[in-house]
Amino acid sequence: MTVSFVCRTESDLPPEQLFDLARSVDVHVDSQKGTGERAVAGVTSGLIGHGQEVTWRARHFGLPLTMTSRITHFDYPRSFLDEQVRGPFKSFRHIHGFEATAGGSIMTDQVEFTAPFGLLGRVLEQVVLRRYLQRLIRERGRYLAGAGSRTGGL
Repeated sequence: MTVSFVCRTESDLPPEQLFDLARSVDVHVDSQKGTGERAVAGVTSGLIGHGQEVTWRARHFGLPLTMTSRITHFDYPRSFLDEQVRGPFKSFRHIHGFEATAGGSIMTDQVEFTAPFGLLGRVLEQVVLRRYLQRLIRERGRYLAGAGSRTGGL
């Protein structure tokens, strides 16, 4: 069964800047220091673009995990989509959307995933993974919303 959720983050940054922050491998690594996440293959620094892949290695739930994602849709500065091509999920899609507001922008993260392991995976999706991933995405959104001041705007 596929699980989905949406997180919205308001930012003072213009959508173009927030878009680039969201596709920055370096900013992503900084935002995920708690998991020790790092890029180990593909695009390992700078901005990732359409058709490119990055392989991430991190610790989640005390386990070392590796996931390779590819940017399969890219519409600067409105949206991009990354999808797992190899990794721990049966499927994983993350749509990053950006829209201008009077005071900056809103970033919308739409995440859809399916865990492996059949019935056990379905239970894990509902009991643990949904909340865990929502927290990671919310924290990352807050980090990105304030990242312009920390990074000098990329």
